[in-house]
Amino acid sequence: MKLPSLPVTTKAMFYTRLGELPPKRHIQFRQPDGSLYAEELVSSRGFSGVYSNLYHVYPPTRVKQVGKPQPFGTKIKEDYPLLQTHLKTAGEGLTGHDYLHGRRMLMKNSDVAIGICNIPAGSRMPFFYKNAEADEVIYIHDGSGRLYSQFGVIDVRKGDYVVIPRTTIYRFDFDNEGDMVRLLVIEAANPIETPQRYRNELGQLLEHSPFAERDIRPPHELITETEKGDYLVKIKKGNYLHQYHYEHSPMDLVGWDGYLYPFAFSIYDFEPITGRIHQPPPVHQTFHSDGFVICSFVPRLFDYHPQAIPAPYNHSNIDSDEVLFYAEGNFMSRKGIDRGSFTLHPGGLPHGPHPGTVEKSIGKKETNEYAVMVDTFRPLYLTEEAMAYVDENYPMSWTE
Repeated sequence: MKLPSLPVTTKAMFYTRLGELPPKRHIQFRQPDGSLYAEELVSSRGFSGVYSNLYHVYPPTRVKQVGKPQPFGTKIKEDYPLLQTHLKTAGEGLTGHDYLHGRRMLMKNSDVAIGICNIPAGSRMPFFYKNAEADEVIYIHDGSGRLYSQFGVIDVRKGDYVVIPRTTIYRFDFDNEGDMVRLLVIEAANPIETPQRYRNELGQLLEHSPFAERDIRPPHELITETEKGDYLVKIKKGNYLHQYHYEHSPMDLVGWDGYLYPFAFSIYDFEPITGRIHQPPPVHQTFHSDGFVICSFVPRLFDYHPQAIPAPYNHSNIDSDEVLFYAEGNFMSRKGIDRGSFTLHPGGLPHGPHPGTVEKSIGKKETNEYAVMVDTFRPLYLTEEAMAYVDENYPMSWTE
């Protein structure tokens, strides 16, 4: 019997709820004093994507003051040649003293921007932040702490991808451990989702997916702040930070439910897919967005064909650019690449293992490396800020 055709969903998440809710949407829901809670629908793709319904003590539209916009952006390096590129960000110290102004965005196109943020351990944001034009993926390279948003609290730690949908109002408080917090920052012009091939018709992750819903950590504690004061929310849009002051905290929710919310997923919970011969990068895919994908390279057994070559083969990207952020371990196909560095292998040029690494890999049984890969489907450009990190010798590093 042929099963009925069902629409393929684009949901990245599963239904979640926290706090108090009325029995139905868009009906009266009253506070103890008899006044109405203010309902807010936060929706994606107009009214066709995932959404959540939020219930505020105070109307979220009530603004106290709007300050002067501050320029906030980075420019593309216009005349950078077509080159294999290594960005030597491994030894970089502090890039700033707060979560926003410590960002160094190093690569970008119309779909994605990629950069780093190295700030002091114990950093706490004295303001809230809203990215009004991009979803964000914050990879915690070093550090731990908590993400506070109107959706609640998420504990974050080293190795976490923290996925924050656009318009989420949030702040990070980092623990005072180690010398600094190191973050990989990815901004996406389109929603971040789980790969469609790992989901069934109803959006549930399938059995052969390299991770499952129980690995995903949504907000677990709702904090309702009702005290009045001066609360600053910095809103990023159009290469500016717009300064919005409210007399109430944006964390004034008594409840919410839906499919749109921030969450954390640890790279350490990604289960690798292996085979008898070398598996291509799509088996490492973790997230999808229109225009690019994010992949996770994690410790895994190498290929087990008796004549297998564990090192990756030479590869010509004809329609994508490949970025690797080297998180942990010793990458057997690369020489001179340290923890915290980037490589960019642009479409139009073949790339592959460095000389000597192919023969050296034969007979190896496993790898203990961690890396985050971003493959884009439009050309990716270096920014002016990236120029300080360029390794001039890397393009010739395949020469014997």
